[in-house]
Amino acid sequence: MRSAIYARTSTLTHSQQHSIEEQIKRLRTNLLSRGAQAADEHVFRDEGRSGATLNRPALDRLRDHVRLGDYDHILVTSPDRLARNYVHQMVLLEEFERAGCRVEFLDQPVGDTPHEHLLLQIRGAVAEYERVLIGERMRRGRLARYRAGLLLPWVQPVYGYLLDPEHPRDPEGVSVNEAQAAVVRQLFAWYLEDGGSLSSVVNKLFEHGVVSPTGKPRWRHTTVRFLLRNPAYTGTLYACRARARRSLGRRSALQPVGKRHDGSMTPRPREEWVAAGSVPALVTQEQYDLVQQKLERNKQFASRNNKAHDYLLRALVSCGLCGLACTGRTLKGYAYYTCAGKRAMEAASKGGRCRSRLTPVGLLDEVVWQDLCEVIRHPALIALELERAWGGQWLPEELRARRTSLRRAGVSLEQQLERLTEAYLGGVIRLEEYARRRRELEEKLGAFKSQEGELGQQVERRNELSGMVSRVEDYCRRVSEALAGASFEQKRRLIELLIDRVIVTEAEVEIRYVIPTRGSGEHARFCHLRTNYLPADT
Repeated sequence: MRSAIYARTSTLTHSQQHSIEEQIKRLRTNLLSRGAQAADEHVFRDEGRSGATLNRPALDRLRDHVRLGDYDHILVTSPDRLARNYVHQMVLLEEFERAGCRVEFLDQPVGDTPHEHLLLQIRGAVAEYERVLIGERMRRGRLARYRAGLLLPWVQPVYGYLLDPEHPRDPEGVSVNEAQAAVVRQLFAWYLEDGGSLSSVVNKLFEHGVVSPTGKPRWRHTTVRFLLRNPAYTGTLYACRARARRSLGRRSALQPVGKRHDGSMTPRPREEWVAAGSVPALVTQEQYDLVQQKLERNKQFASRNNKAHDYLLRALVSCGLCGLACTGRTLKGYAYYTCAGKRAMEAASKGGRCRSRLTPVGLLDEVVWQDLCEVIRHPALIALELERAWGGQWLPEELRARRTSLRRAGVSLEQQLERLTEAYLGGVIRLEEYARRRRELEEKLGAFKSQEGELGQQVERRNELSGMVSRVEDYCRRVSEALAGASFEQKRRLIELLIDRVIVTEAEVEIRYVIPTRGSGEHARFCHLRTNYLPADT
């Protein structure tokens, strides 16, 4: 018997003391009592990993080994060590069972009777309830410690401060990093100067050779803004300043499909902040308030709010050489789409300026608009791409012919099974021969039924594809009627809806279209519909 051991604890401090080692010791002792052993390479441990998720490194490695047939027995102390969610427990148990691997729980043995399955469900529900209860207690405990000034709301030290290495979450152990504190004070002073802006502060930092908090030669505007908005520099610590939410957009329009990223943080109202003690102040409250007022005023001068010139492809153009976005700029009466990689900040972070050329706005806008009109006026091109994307190369007649052929083959195999059984009952063949030949026929029959099921799915996909094509053709017909006399605002709305990205690489232009196949897609932009860029639990 090839056995594996799995052990898990939720917190690193708990696991380092005794729990994880105690689990492994008990499991190894149990295996020894049966005359088996588990070497270190057969022990899978997840230290400091929550049982509420299946995203655990050791569990992933164990599942890979089981899928390859390396183990036929897994020993765990209890079901909640495998997973705290009952649904997750069932997913893992069924997955291991399909691979021919049996899971055994040391403290709570599980059998195949309905009563034992009911007990497992109850235990899973109780474990999930305990997880929620523990999480709520920890949240309320943290809030109480914040309000009492006993817990620092920083996971890492804020730029300008140092933490006590022995007690990193103790507010009393916070001290000033004089070199960084001088930079922080200079940031506030530079920004409050006449004509001061985030860009001017970034440029001055680069000119004086001040490296960023991450050690890079060039600071980012977002880093400077984050420091200027941090109220800790006034001497007061605040917790719960932001809440996590799922991300509604993409980091980059050129990321591959399926690329996920974590959620975003959205600021909480000031009245929801929790005062969590005090630290040495680096700037006065008056300076901080003046900076906040200026940041709010300067929002209206951001490039995204600059609508002095019309750019049909605003925020839709990317550079094919470096992958960065291209923004519209008008210089001495000439309008261009300029790659962000040609600016000093991006050039410094990437090791050199992008060698792409400036793209004339009028020329690119005209090329893209004419191509869009051509696509809308000839929806057959869209239908052809849908066929290719869905793999819909089979004609309905061919689908029906293949289904009929598979059904006939299945009927023939069933008849052979009946004749084989009659031969065995009549004493023509022995039991061993009957079992061997029946097993072969059943495997063939199962393969044919699997093929028939896949064919049925192709038929359903074909029907769904036909419905999509008809909806696309209807949409193109309605839109094409208004193309000739469309105003700039109408063109802009249509391009935002139907084009995901325009990629310019030297003299080549790639246009990535997104045609709505359902009614909801006619009113929402593509980047707001792409759920594959959202967290996995949404």
